[in-house]
Amino acid sequence: MDDLFPPFAPEPNEPKPRRFKPVPVRMIIPNMITLMAVCLGLTAVRFGFEGKFEPAVIAIIAAAVLDGVDGRVARLLKGTSRFGAELDSLADFVNFGCAPALILYTFVLHNLKSLGWIVALIFAIAMALRLARFNVMLDDPNRPEWKKDFFVGMPAPAGALTVMLPLYLHFLGFEMVPSLAPVALIYMLVIALLVISTVPTFSGKTIGKRVPREYVLPIFVVTVAAFGLLISFPFEILALLSIGYLVAIPIGAAQYRRKLKAEAAQGPSLPSDEAPAA
Repeated sequence: MDDLFPPFAPEPNEPKPRRFKPVPVRMIIPNMITLMAVCLGLTAVRFGFEGKFEPAVIAIIAAAVLDGVDGRVARLLKGTSRFGAELDSLADFVNFGCAPALILYTFVLHNLKSLGWIVALIFAIAMALRLARFNVMLDDPNRPEWKKDFFVGMPAPAGALTVMLPLYLHFLGFEMVPSLAPVALIYMLVIALLVISTVPTFSGKTIGKRVPREYVLPIFVVTVAAFGLLISFPFEILALLSIGYLVAIPIGAAQYRRKLKAEAAQGPSLPSDEAPAA
């Protein structure tokens, strides 16, 4: 009978090992900023459905600002991660692909019925393809350093802010009547093609790493003046920036071609281990 009921020794009260490692706060903060941007993009869609187009545009602009902040905060806090990169791409698709397409469809493209919806779909899908291509190009180890000054095609935030030019003009008094819906449709289709094109556009990422001391105070004054103008005349400034950006695309492409020809004239550079000794 003793074999049927062997003595039982209780386990020691040792803490169980954790299955998951704790995540540092510095890794969470950039992702929280990205999620706030997604909330703004979805709220912009809601405002668009309710006919509140001015708050919808402001929400997308705020989402674009947060999109520019989250990556820099991640690099500053050393909190970059693959999860954050994928979340940022999904957020860009919602904020800069789906939200502008739905807002413009609700604003004017619905007058063209199915044709307007098809172009809205084309814009959203073009933005998804552009973001996928951007993620693939980041993994290219053979990309020359000077090419970091250029994007391939129109970047997602610029495409979203530029495609809303009909809304800016409407807020400035140019009434977007149903007869102008085909013009808005063609314009949106052109922006979608620029987004997925291989036209090089200037990125400006490497500008301002070092600023001469004598330029610091003028830069402060110009920044304050630009911010004041944007607050006082938001849609006038947005319309001018959109038109100026479109005009600057050929200039950036010409500069890209000049640098490409200069690189071809120099010939392929030797790797460091094969370079001739001095």
